[in-house]
Amino acid sequence: MNLNIKKLLFFFFILSNCLHTYAGEIEIKISKKYLNIPVSHKVDRARMSISVDGKKERSFVIRLAPDEAEYWVFCDVSAYIGKTIKISYEGNNTGLSKIYQDDKIEGQENIYKEENRPQYHFTTKRGWINDPNGLVYLDGEYHLYYQYNPYERDWENMHWGHAVSKDLIHWEELPVALYPDEHGTMFSGSAVIDYDNTAGFNKGNTPAMVVIYTAENGDRQTQCVAYSLDKGRTFIKYDKNPVIDSKEIWNSRDTRDPKVFWYKPGNNWVMVLNERDGHSIYTSDNLKDWKYESHITGFWECPELFELPVDGNKNNKKWVMYGATGTYMIGSFDGKVFTPEAGKYFYTRGSIYAAQTYTNIPDSDGRRIQIGWGRISHPGMPFNGMMMLPTELSLRTTKEEVRLFNNPVQETERLFTPAGKWTSLSSDEANDKLKEYNDADVLRIRTTIKLSHATSAGLRLFGQRIIDYDMNANTINGVFYSPQDMTSMELTADIFIDRTSIEVFIDGGVYSYSMERKAHNDNKEGFRFRGNRIEVKNLEVFSVKSIWQ
Repeated sequence: MNLNIKKLLFFFFILSNCLHTYAGEIEIKISKKYLNIPVSHKVDRARMSISVDGKKERSFVIRLAPDEAEYWVFCDVSAYIGKTIKISYEGNNTGLSKIYQDDKIEGQENIYKEENRPQYHFTTKRGWINDPNGLVYLDGEYHLYYQYNPYERDWENMHWGHAVSKDLIHWEELPVALYPDEHGTMFSGSAVIDYDNTAGFNKGNTPAMVVIYTAENGDRQTQCVAYSLDKGRTFIKYDKNPVIDSKEIWNSRDTRDPKVFWYKPGNNWVMVLNERDGHSIYTSDNLKDWKYESHITGFWECPELFELPVDGNKNNKKWVMYGATGTYMIGSFDGKVFTPEAGKYFYTRGSIYAAQTYTNIPDSDGRRIQIGWGRISHPGMPFNGMMMLPTELSLRTTKEEVRLFNNPVQETERLFTPAGKWTSLSSDEANDKLKEYNDADVLRIRTTIKLSHATSAGLRLFGQRIIDYDMNANTINGVFYSPQDMTSMELTADIFIDRTSIEVFIDGGVYSYSMERKAHNDNKEGFRFRGNRIEVKNLEVFSVKSIWQ
């Protein structure tokens, strides 16, 4: 290449992107909101760093596409507008020249319209999500923070992503809330509103939103604090982090996922922290200095501890403790020690994991609202994982004494429009009624099945088992289930079908489960009720509105 051509190319780069390329580095003068970065899973990950004024601001691993991109991710650089940033990459640097800045995300016109984008479950625009974090209500907004890898559809580079909703159904995705720092990547945690300024972070009449989270640096997990004075949009990290380093107590790397709440009888904060083989209890007056109180074994990750009335009776309350897998205990709590009285039981199974409940719900509402991570992939999409439907938890008396029930929050009802309702159908008649919905990408079905000569019955979609109830073995899809009426011949199911997921709530929420919706490939059956001489006592079908419209 002669000198004149080189000069021409250099001049083109100056005009188009203010971009200079060196070996493994580029410099860009930021004038737009986003950097768009190409990704390819045909190459290995390598570390990319972004520096401003000689200081490293961000560092993460990414599969930078050297040629054709499988998809694009984005990096919000609006904080650096007017400055020149330096991007260095330790892998094949060919792809550096493909990075460009814009006020739009690459492919923005198709976001929420993609073929396998869930239509009424939250998903992020790009990248990987897992555990919900920092679920807190403040001034009319439900905040949903979550484990987030902005730079790939696989797990890595843990940040805290952020979305808000006014109705628990329609979500607005906001910029990243917490970035990795010198203490490590940002693992799971929780959020509270410090109305009494116990931590000293408040400003005037503005109460701080305080998040307590785990920082992970590869061989050490510590608990840290950050606070926000702008309704959770941006955070300032406490300059004396970490506030808990429990490696000396447990000699274990596994110490994570703090769930914090205000304990009114003791006038102090309580933290439930997953450590080694169970959950530990800590207390604090100021969210900074924590005292270890007790430990209970038998749970793994993402602890929860909360109080609920039994059968709605506020004079009869029990405490519930659970972990990430959907198992729980019922018991009492004195502010320092949780004492189990019943359990362990499970209330939900399947794709859901690491569910967390909201704090700061107004007393006038009084609900215990939960959101869980859906371990579900979306074929061909530049994002991975999802949030399951928000549900309300309640304690009710059953034939096995008190149990935890789980049902979609009432707000979900506004998404569904009745499309058909029938009673007293044979399985063949029910299949015929459902025929026109076989190819629906989203749907809700509510049904009650009555067994007669049959000892088992079920419902399938293109061969995939949605319900498989064996009355003699007392199992649903292979999991033990005993109905409240032990001689009952009936089973009721509320089924929520999205493009890539299925959620099922049995007999009013006493048991629920979720699964990935499989592609039907060459199976042409569609919906099929099965079972010898069963009666479909009730069948209701609802169309579904997209939350993204």
